[in-house]
Amino acid sequence: MTISRLLKERIRYAPYLSKVKDVKELIPLFKDGQNIGWSGFTGVGAPKAVPEALVKHVEENNLQGKLRFNLFVGASAGPEECLWAEHDMISRRAPHQVGKPISKAINAGKISFFDKHLSMFPQDLTYGFYTRNRTDNKILDYTIIEATAIKEDGSIVPGPSVGGSPEFITVSDKVIIEVNTATPSFEGLHDIDMPLNPPFRQPYPYVKVDDKCGVDSIPVDPEKVIAIVESTEMDKVPPNTPSDGMSKAIANHLVEFFRDEVKHGRLPENLHPLQSGIGNIANAVIEGLTDAKFKHLNVWTEVLQDSFLDLFDNGSLDYATATSVRLTEKGFERLFNDWDNYKHKLCLRSQVVSNNPEMIRRLGVIAMNTPVEIDIYAHANSTNVNGSRMLNGLGGSADFLRNAKLSIMHAPSARPTKVDPTGISTIVPMASHVDQTEHDLDVVVTDQGLADLRGLAPRERAHVIIDNCAHPDYKDLLNDYLERSEHYARKHSCLHEPHMLKNAHKFHTNLIERGTMKVDSWDPVE
Repeated sequence: MTISRLLKERIRYAPYLSKVKDVKELIPLFKDGQNIGWSGFTGVGAPKAVPEALVKHVEENNLQGKLRFNLFVGASAGPEECLWAEHDMISRRAPHQVGKPISKAINAGKISFFDKHLSMFPQDLTYGFYTRNRTDNKILDYTIIEATAIKEDGSIVPGPSVGGSPEFITVSDKVIIEVNTATPSFEGLHDIDMPLNPPFRQPYPYVKVDDKCGVDSIPVDPEKVIAIVESTEMDKVPPNTPSDGMSKAIANHLVEFFRDEVKHGRLPENLHPLQSGIGNIANAVIEGLTDAKFKHLNVWTEVLQDSFLDLFDNGSLDYATATSVRLTEKGFERLFNDWDNYKHKLCLRSQVVSNNPEMIRRLGVIAMNTPVEIDIYAHANSTNVNGSRMLNGLGGSADFLRNAKLSIMHAPSARPTKVDPTGISTIVPMASHVDQTEHDLDVVVTDQGLADLRGLAPRERAHVIIDNCAHPDYKDLLNDYLERSEHYARKHSCLHEPHMLKNAHKFHTNLIERGTMKVDSWDPVE
């Protein structure tokens, strides 16, 4: 077949030129029930040409529900996995996903989804934990990797994410490389640690965010590579929602908290390396730091969004490392238009390094993430709405929150429902599902205020969280619940962390039945 000029320029390992194929030639390789690995992390860097060709094949041959795969991605992929979900092409999925079609299929029971800490997922895959019932000892049948270049030694230069690609390639029977010629090459932006299983695993040698091992591409056995495909689609990341009053209030509370920590000597003037999750609140917090006049900041995180470019541009941020740069179209334009400047300040690593618990603790990272809900004793739910409906998955939040120097969760104090503009309280009596325990969190912050929980006993935490973080519409209800729980607990000698179990989830049951968490009354205390 004819090879485009751009593709020839990107493939610097000559033997691969004979492996360039039309994507249609690869369709017969894929069989129902196979284990498939994709590159990608938080919607960028995933393969596009092969997944979309398979969707077209399913459509044309009415194979919905008949050609299904066990799909493994470092975190969420892009629109491609939503198309696969819409066409009933996913049997099993791990460890994190985003998109209404795929979460709908999970909650309908069509996709078996298992959630896992992102630092642990790729290495557990290499251990064979998730494929232990196979009789052929294979882990992945095929891994499809997006590259932006292939070096002279045949190694792969990823695009805007690394994720679990090094591990996937290591344990995959065959590898297909999609070389994306629509995006510039990201060569020089990566630092790759290849997987090494225990025992005798050496510690990562990094003591600063800009330390590197010096390997900037992913090695691969050329014999595993069965095909090279050209991809000509850019990543599609939707625009960020502008910051509103709520998210700005959260950011302001955090900035004042950081200033106070610096004033009292608990943080240096340039803070400690920052981690921030994805989403509008996370973006607003970073925007708030842009105007806060902190200088020489560093970032050790899993995902970089557009707002981090603002920190670079105003001179506040010295260096940032992640496993993904999840930028909007305008964000990628900014990155490429000033590539020579940014490339010396950015590093993309594999997710087992970006989210490594020991590295997070060693560097003293400040972790900031958004939950679904937090209860009065500081247990947080990040995944399951009303205890049962999967949202996206745990992601890397617990990797960071359980190991950070400061573990912070931020959220709006209330969210609207169809019948009540403040119908859902983020602060609840008892979390309907727990991902981060009371032992993990140092600070809770909403638009109402900030609760510093360090060193507080459970009942002390409850009063601080309600007084500082609960929405005014719910403050009296929560205080009444706590008072009644304490009365009950005194009578039954269980006052350490008081609850009335028959009322503990009444916020949630009231929401399901009436569209609001505003209960009329609590059941009597016995």
